[in-house]
Amino acid sequence: MSNILIIKHGSLGDIAQASGAIQDIFQNYKDDQIYLLTTIPYFELFKKNPFIHEVILDKRLSRFNLIYLYSLIKKLKKLNFEKVFDLQNSSRTKFYKNIIFPLHGKLDFVSSRIWSSSETTLPENVNKDEFNKNPVLNRFDHQLQSSGLKTFCTMRPDFGWACSNIDNIKKEYGLNNYIILFPFCSIHLAHKKWPYYNELIKLIKKNHGEKIKIVIAPGPTEIEEAKNINAICVLDNENPLNISQLATLIKDSRFVVANDTGPAHMAAHLGSSGITLFGHHTSPYKVSIETNKFKAIISEQLEKISADFVYKKISKEISLV
Repeated sequence: MSNILIIKHGSLGDIAQASGAIQDIFQNYKDDQIYLLTTIPYFELFKKNPFIHEVILDKRLSRFNLIYLYSLIKKLKKLNFEKVFDLQNSSRTKFYKNIIFPLHGKLDFVSSRIWSSSETTLPENVNKDEFNKNPVLNRFDHQLQSSGLKTFCTMRPDFGWACSNIDNIKKEYGLNNYIILFPFCSIHLAHKKWPYYNELIKLIKKNHGEKIKIVIAPGPTEIEEAKNINAICVLDNENPLNISQLATLIKDSRFVVANDTGPAHMAAHLGSSGITLFGHHTSPYKVSIETNKFKAIISEQLEKISADFVYKKISKEISLV
């Protein structure tokens, strides 16, 4: 039995996307112990993942914090990992590689110890910048297959493992038939925000009355902003839902409308029906967000996507009460 390490620090959308790759790593190494290195926001969440033996916390303190760095590296080296699958593929994880596995260039299959990353598995004659233009799930799939794994789930992530029971919350808000909106985004990502959620809510209420409830689920920094949205604000004892609760709220909804943020990626990989609104910042293709049930509306300028247009796109779905 060997120890295998997966590295995935975040963000929320990335965690959902990596679910299939994590499952494939487990399926290929069922007789080994799978560890996962992650950050504080996802530490407790990953403890629920059935494909992981143990979760290791990386506080991601400064690389110049030598005491912390020594402690983390000592713990990782003590576990004597046979293989490391770097699904974060960041400059920080490359730094860890140079300390733990001081190998160079491509994967070395002469030794059974490997560090698998997008860089160590780059296709011939393709640089990393060019490779990163590919859809994120395709990149994961290439990385794992180039590392000798058979992949079955990487291209079809299932984030369902993250769900928890929220019957008490649904009962409190009377949520039997509802759609969920995610009108929020990080302050530094304001260009991702579609401005017409309240107008969309008016159209839904005008045409569907009380047949379907409209809910929002703000994060810790979004509760004040949520007061400006004319929808039911779902909280847990006045606190934001945790990721597991949010996953279930999304999965049990009739339909999701979201900006291009973490909850949109959760919805896509929970098998939910819905749409996400994309501006010029990236493409649905590159971030692998579209599925058979979850689609994107794209415009160079989000403010040019009217509430009427969005309502016409979703009206048939939400009418199936």
